Amino acid sequence: MQIQENISLLPFNTFRIAVNAKYFVEVKTIVELQSVLASDICKQNKLLVLGGGSNLLLTKNFDGLVIRLGIKGITVCEQDEDVFVEAGAAEVWNDFVLFCVAQNFAGLENLTLIPGTVGASPVQNIGAYGVEIKDTFHSLLAVEIATGEVKVFDKEACKFDYRESVFKSALKNKYIIASVVFKLQKNAVLKLSYGAIQEELKNRGIVHPSIQDVSDVVAAIRVAKLPDPSTIGNAGSFFKNPVVSAALFQQLVSAFPEVVHFPLADGQEKLAAGWLIEQCGWKGKQIGNAGTWKNQALVLVNCGGASGKEIYDFSELIIQSVKAKFGVVLAREVNIH
Repeated sequence: MQIQENISLLPFNTFRIAVNAKYFVEVKTIVELQSVLASDICKQNKLLVLGGGSNLLLTKNFDGLVIRLGIKGITVCEQDEDVFVEAGAAEVWNDFVLFCVAQNFAGLENLTLIPGTVGASPVQNIGAYGVEIKDTFHSLLAVEIATGEVKVFDKEACKFDYRESVFKSALKNKYIIASVVFKLQKNAVLKLSYGAIQEELKNRGIVHPSIQDVSDVVAAIRVAKLPDPSTIGNAGSFFKNPVVSAALFQQLVSAFPEVVHFPLADGQEKLAAGWLIEQCGWKGKQIGNAGTWKNQALVLVNCGGASGKEIYDFSELIIQSVKAKFGVVLAREVNIH
């Protein structure tokens, strides 16, 4: 473990933005992480923690210390019908999901092919196709940046909400997640409510799907819709699906009867941000080196050599366009630095 100087972050962010970090270090154990946090360089500089770099837009050089997490390992503890699986923060999320599916541990199959690492998953409360991390989350281990102390957070302490957690609000930049424990099931209760999943299962002639079937179907849907970060820079979904009041939704549906929406338990409505963006003419559009993906307007892409500011400015044009047409303000899902 050695703290390096003036390191390019291009290999460490899926948007492929070419910026540099003043200082850079990779840690592979909690002890190494604690050592770095106690160093003078860490105490005297701004700090940025990187996992897979897949939910991040870097708009300028980082004048501080970047810590890249390399803490790995998977441990399984079976108890009756439940299975507790702990994974290091640096485990690639999709690799971890596929490991669980192969073991027939149910609960994460709908989250197949989401980019990023295990450690980032609870921060964002990542979700897809009717499932969120909070549905299977048990606890996590985190290191306090100020003191180096290790703390366990249970589900209640994480304060999960839609694409939110306490680590994005009250405890933002206060802790670094080292590992996460999930509570999975041996007897699967599949979540197949999304039409795309049902349609793909039907196309494949699958009547009684296994968790492997669901994982395969979700992977196929995502591959068809989303660009591969290894071939074109992107961070997956750039915007959150907005949640609006029942009153605003009634106004919208009166003006736009075809608006794509998902009713929520509290009476509010979740709108499909991709649909809103597409209706404003942004799907597949490119300005300079920034654009939206041809098959999914929710995904912004680096068409080649884009700066982070160029992509940010492009996203601002989309936000203003959607606001003008629908009166709905989109929020960015990615972290901006």
